[in-house]
Amino acid sequence: MKQDDTKNLILNKALELFARRGYDAVSVGEIAKAVGIKAPSLYNHYASKQAIFDAIVEATASQYERDTDKIDIHVENADRDVPSLEHVSLENLTKKVHDIFLYSLHDETIARFRKMMTIEQFRSPELAELYTRRYIDRIIAYHAEIFRKLIASGELRDEDPEMLATIYVSPVIVLLGVCDRQPEKEKECLDKLDRHVALFFRTYNIAAGAEK
Repeated sequence: MKQDDTKNLILNKALELFARRGYDAVSVGEIAKAVGIKAPSLYNHYASKQAIFDAIVEATASQYERDTDKIDIHVENADRDVPSLEHVSLENLTKKVHDIFLYSLHDETIARFRKMMTIEQFRSPELAELYTRRYIDRIIAYHAEIFRKLIASGELRDEDPEMLATIYVSPVIVLLGVCDRQPEKEKECLDKLDRHVALFFRTYNIAAGAEK
C-alpha cells in the first residue's frame, strides 16, 4: 500500500472510531489494528494520536470546501454566493437548502466528523471552541453577510442581519442533530426544513411579502 493511501486509511479508521466512541476512549493501538498495521508502523505516518486528530480536522475542512463548491456554497466567502441568491425563488432556495442538508447528513466523512465533534466538545475548552467556531459562528457569520447584502439591495426586510442568520440557521442545526440521533426521522425533518424555509422566505423576502 502506498504511503498516502495508508495515511488516508489511518484518518478514515480513526475518524470512524472517534465518532463512535470518542477521542479519549480510542488508543493508537486500536487505530493501527483497524487499519491492519502494527502500532509502531502507524508512528511512521503520524507522530501521535493528537497529530491524527489534527490531520482529520484539516482534511475534513478541505473536503467540505471542495464538495460544497459544487453546489455554490462557499462558507469562507459569502460574496461568491450572493449572486445565486439574488431574486431566488422559493423553489430554488429550498433545493439549495436540501442539497447542503443532505450532503452534510449523508456524506460519511462529514457526518462522522460532526458526530465526533458533538462528543469531543465536552472533552476540552479548545475543542468546545472549535465546535462553536465551525458549526455555529462561521455559519451564522456567512449567512449574516449574505443577508446584509440582500438587505442593501432591497430584497430582504431591513432587520438585524446577525439575528436573521440566527433565526434562519438554528432550526437547520436542530433538524440535522435530530437526524444524526434518529435517522428514521429524516423524512419528517426534511418536511420541517421545507416549512421553515418557506416561512422565512414569506416573512423576510420583500417581494414575497408584497404578494400576500
